[in-house]
Amino acid sequence: MKDKAKYLITGALGGLANGFFGSGGGLFLVPLFTKWIEMDERKAFASSVAVILPLSLISAVVYFIKDSLNLGGAWPYLVGGVLGGIISGFVFKKVPVNLLRRIFAVLIVYGGIRAVFNF
Repeated sequence: MKDKAKYLITGALGGLANGFFGSGGGLFLVPLFTKWIEMDERKAFASSVAVILPLSLISAVVYFIKDSLNLGGAWPYLVGGVLGGIISGFVFKKVPVNLLRRIFAVLIVYGGIRAVFNF
């Protein structure tokens, strides 16, 4: 039962982040997967992607219903996103976990700085 509560809380935090910030669930999921649920880091990165997809679809539907989604503006990014996803899927196993961790940390710091200073 204790593990189910951890899974529910972890998923809820990922869903909240995803809903508020647009697919930011990985920011919470990866650290929670590795530290709280004690998942292997490589699996945590991959699992967060698998969780974010349905969360993003749900958020997009809600945004669409609330007339807050600009589909026309989003389409051009989809091609690059698909290509980036395919490339990273093939390269992922070859990248050392330490490098993945550092890249993830840099992205978190960069996003935090942008959010605080609004640029």
